[in-house]
Amino acid sequence: MNWTEIKVKTESEAVEAVSNILMEAGASGVAIEDAADLTAYSEDKLGEYIDKHEIIHIREGANVMAYFPETIFLPEILPHIESQIAQLPEFGLNIGLGEVTTSEVEEKDWATSWKKYYHPVPVSRFLTIVPEWEAYTPRHDDERVIVMDPGMAFGTGTHPTTLLSLQALEVTLRGGERVLDVGTGSGILSIAAKHFGAEEVQAFDLDDVAVAAAKRNLDLNPIASDVTVSANDLLENISMTADVIVANILPHIILRMVGDAWNLLEEGGKLIVSGIILAKEGEILEEMFSQGFELLQKFEQQEWLALVFEKPVQDGE
Repeated sequence: MNWTEIKVKTESEAVEAVSNILMEAGASGVAIEDAADLTAYSEDKLGEYIDKHEIIHIREGANVMAYFPETIFLPEILPHIESQIAQLPEFGLNIGLGEVTTSEVEEKDWATSWKKYYHPVPVSRFLTIVPEWEAYTPRHDDERVIVMDPGMAFGTGTHPTTLLSLQALEVTLRGGERVLDVGTGSGILSIAAKHFGAEEVQAFDLDDVAVAAAKRNLDLNPIASDVTVSANDLLENISMTADVIVANILPHIILRMVGDAWNLLEEGGKLIVSGIILAKEGEILEEMFSQGFELLQKFEQQEWLALVFEKPVQDGE
């Protein structure tokens, strides 16, 4: 069976939204090439010299490649894909060129056509993301490795919003916490939470494709064997209270869950939100402060933000 590759030329901030559109249209996998990924290579942060200028990688914008089997009639779904991508600016996302092209991929090339885009990515000195087919030896005894299958959906988690979420989790978790992962996507934040000592993690995503992808990735990481993942609309009808809630989703979706997050967090609990472009920071802060949250930390990379809020402990307790 042959395959068709649909390539979307876009910008970093629209990568996850474009990926979701393509997966919902029936893609069997996505690959992401994002110029922003180069910011993960920081010589002083990793403790070893990595010259990012020598890495073969695009230097501007982002490409999202999706693969469709020949059993899917693309002329029927391509206009819908293009229409959905064209609507993303209405949600505050810069899609750049927003150019959609197609090309044929022969069966013999399918197995490796998307793998070339993924390699181990060090998030910090203590955390590295590794595609499942890569042989990787940890650089030191306390390095934690997250194994991912980017062929399922949503890449390996190297988008700036995911990296910021991982960094925020790393400094927030101390061990023994109950964590809710909202809009889990690939499941990477749930896996990281277990690495950082979380006792109980429940993950949710509205998209059944994401739930399947998360379950596959959880299976690749034994430390996350007790994480539960299910389909759900944000935090609606969730009863488990939490010490930490993390959500790497679009700003207008974050606004929908602020009240539920407040009700489910223990006093002193932390809410980590990412997926926020700088232009939307004020809107997010206004809603959070109105609810009663206090801002603890801000993580920034290029035009992206991850914000850590706390639900204050009431006086006298």
